[in-house]
Amino acid sequence: MKKELILLIFLLSFVCSEAQVGGQLDNTWTWMATVQRKDGIQVPFRLERKEERGKTVLYVVNAKERIQITNVETAGDSLFFAMPAFESSFRLKTLANGDMRGIYIKGTSGATQYWPVHAYANIEDDFTAKSNAKSNISGRWDVSITRANGSVRKAVGIFEQKGNKITGSFLTPSADYRYLDGIVTGDSLKLSGFDGDNIHLFEARIENDSIISSGVFYNGYSGQETWTAKKNNAVALPEVADPTRLRPGETHLNFTFNDLNGKPVSINDERFKNKVVVIQLMGSWCANCLDETKFLAGYYNKHPKGVEIIALAYELTTDISRSQKSVSKFQQLFHVQYPMLITGVAAGDDKKTEKTLPQLTPIRSFPTTIFIDKKGNVREIYTDFYGPASGEYFIESKNKFYKTVDRLLNER
Repeated sequence: MKKELILLIFLLSFVCSEAQVGGQLDNTWTWMATVQRKDGIQVPFRLERKEERGKTVLYVVNAKERIQITNVETAGDSLFFAMPAFESSFRLKTLANGDMRGIYIKGTSGATQYWPVHAYANIEDDFTAKSNAKSNISGRWDVSITRANGSVRKAVGIFEQKGNKITGSFLTPSADYRYLDGIVTGDSLKLSGFDGDNIHLFEARIENDSIISSGVFYNGYSGQETWTAKKNNAVALPEVADPTRLRPGETHLNFTFNDLNGKPVSINDERFKNKVVVIQLMGSWCANCLDETKFLAGYYNKHPKGVEIIALAYELTTDISRSQKSVSKFQQLFHVQYPMLITGVAAGDDKKTEKTLPQLTPIRSFPTTIFIDKKGNVREIYTDFYGPASGEYFIESKNKFYKTVDRLLNER
């Protein structure tokens, strides 16, 4: 703790100090940026700057994803901005050559994290190829990820490689690792992604077109696992172990929580009667929940007759004010019109299900989506959602949602 405090004081003083030489922000449009983990490993991503309607706008780029950042503040040679979703922000100082250094600040369920940042000016690529790729690993892969305790969890890797460049994602039983991009140089693979919540770096050795070995997965501030993979274009997604379901004898949910304005909303309110109701179990700290919220908000804003949606937020802490502020970023980003309720129970609470929805068996993943028919009966519970980075699986997730809602709407 003392070491982290000293680092924070040093970084803040570095960012806020007067520049000896004026920075070159006006002449800089792209950066290859890195955030540095606790162990010193650096996770790269691309940062772009544009002038739109006379205002500085930044973009964090992950493969096909472009995260727009409009709340950019400058003071002398310093740059300050927060990610549009999640409790994360940057404080950077522009150097004479256009590079930037500073800190990335990330809220967590415990202590706030402070990651050193270095952004290299006018460099577009996250990685530099030192030699031609020896193999092309485009396709689907059967992935085994080994936890620190030695247990193995299965995933599916989907990659698209063109020359040295590679993009893709990893799909677990409940969600995807969102947009990843990187490079294959010789027999070495590097893939990374940064969105303000997920901070991932995958490294490995490509034995040939069918075998990936010696993989290391750097996850977040300090997580580290190993992984291997075998090419298998027919590999199926692993199933969710012990998914959330109704407890025996239960048919209905019964809850009341406050919305973002502190007004109580109940599943038993008149507006939800005789309608199909979709309950989204989510958290504003969850990037996969962000993908689902964007989809649900777009669907709801077309407002199909007879359908309601309610989001139940399980946040990092029980601090209601902090939770309201964080969930409001989701609401504003996607113009969410359906109720977003604060449960007041932390996502990491082992008793969260008993405290909020005791009619269910334990909630194991976010997002989890519950479908209620016009009679108030729980009919389906989906514990997976795959976002746009997953390609065909995103289409399947949406189609499964449409078919379920339409089926329930057509019932008498």
